[in-house]
Amino acid sequence: MHAVTLVNSVLVSLLLILLSAVQGSLQQSLRQVGGECKISPVSSLRRCRTPDGLICSGRGECECGICICQVTERGTFYGPRCECHDWICPTYDGKTCGDHGICKCGKCFCDENWFGESCQYQEECSLSSKTSKDLCRTAQGVVCSNAGTCHCGSCMCHNPDGKSLISGRYCECDDSECLDEDSGEVCGGHGKCYCGNCYCSAGWHGDKCEFQCDISPWESKRRCTSPDGKICSNRGTCVCGECTCYDVDPSGDWGDIHGETCECDERSCHAMYDRYSDDFCSGHGQCNCGRCDCKEGWAGKKCDHPLSCSLSVEASQKRCRGTSSLPCFGRGHGFCSCGRCICNDGWFGKHCQFPRSCDMTDAQSKSLCEAADGVICSGKGSCHCGHCICSPQEWYISGEFCECDDRECDKHDGLVCTGNGVCNCGNCDCWDGWTGNACEIWVGEEN
Repeated sequence: MHAVTLVNSVLVSLLLILLSAVQGSLQQSLRQVGGECKISPVSSLRRCRTPDGLICSGRGECECGICICQVTERGTFYGPRCECHDWICPTYDGKTCGDHGICKCGKCFCDENWFGESCQYQEECSLSSKTSKDLCRTAQGVVCSNAGTCHCGSCMCHNPDGKSLISGRYCECDDSECLDEDSGEVCGGHGKCYCGNCYCSAGWHGDKCEFQCDISPWESKRRCTSPDGKICSNRGTCVCGECTCYDVDPSGDWGDIHGETCECDERSCHAMYDRYSDDFCSGHGQCNCGRCDCKEGWAGKKCDHPLSCSLSVEASQKRCRGTSSLPCFGRGHGFCSCGRCICNDGWFGKHCQFPRSCDMTDAQSKSLCEAADGVICSGKGSCHCGHCICSPQEWYISGEFCECDDRECDKHDGLVCTGNGVCNCGNCDCWDGWTGNACEIWVGEEN
């Protein structure tokens, strides 16, 4: 029975659409002779205008008094003024028409034995009173949020004024929050309210759909599309062709995200991001749309590399990384300057990898610092919280247990690793393009 009803409803919908199209074609044929429209442009637009003043509901173009709906799929928009669309119908429990009816031009047509705006009520109930009430309870155990009565496991919300302002599976939504203070209409008469939030019709915007937009939704989307093809760079909302960027920095009027399509993110200019800090580009440059323009004498993405340094930016960063994937163990620990980590408060070590506080006993700490020969930090460093801190006076000592002596690395022309790599526990780690025990052999491409 359900299948027959559904098939009949679908056939009726298709017939209505077909008749609408045939009627439109006949009317257009009568108005057009030899390809010319026989009615004035003013009259044409008047026939295409909806009661709220939009041409073809903002979803099509008017040709000689007939709306040609803009569609991506057949039947997506239809109706004399493109006012019908079958995806905005009342929902119940997240399902269109409660899964017990079909949506036609924004209205639910219920299956047999079901009724209600969202086809949410069953005429004949087989549930016990207890089971029915249990299905109507909110997470807090209140039946229908004390704003309705329970009918066969579904809440029938109290709406004595007939405005249907109380809604939701458990009558938890109060749509009076959508009422326009001036007109008293829900969403100003230019949208629909869903659980206290207005979803505006095409061409309208605002919390209560009180503002009209003079451009089409497609033009609005085009203006808000960023160079990478995203709406407001996925960092803002598009309102009538203008992006309102998310302000993640309440300490400033402009915020960290700005630009016509929210394409600029000033957070990229911080060496370590702190929403309350103005330390852009390490204090050595100017932030321009998320990119640092460095002052004279400085280089690097965050202007943190002095040009007076004998190391390249890449070599400096590599030396600061150590065993971590980020220089100086990442955000919050410290920053890299010419191959050396400058640690923030609360951290220390060659790569700022150690916290100054410790939650273990001295005996536990020392047991973790013993090298294979049983000597604490190989006798070349001190133990802190289970980690060896190699003697800073002996720059060549490194390793987890201070077991490495970088003086053992091969030299060429008097330079450790020929200056084309770094010494790592007695072995040379060569830069790209160099090889050999002392990184003395060039294997890269000639310029």
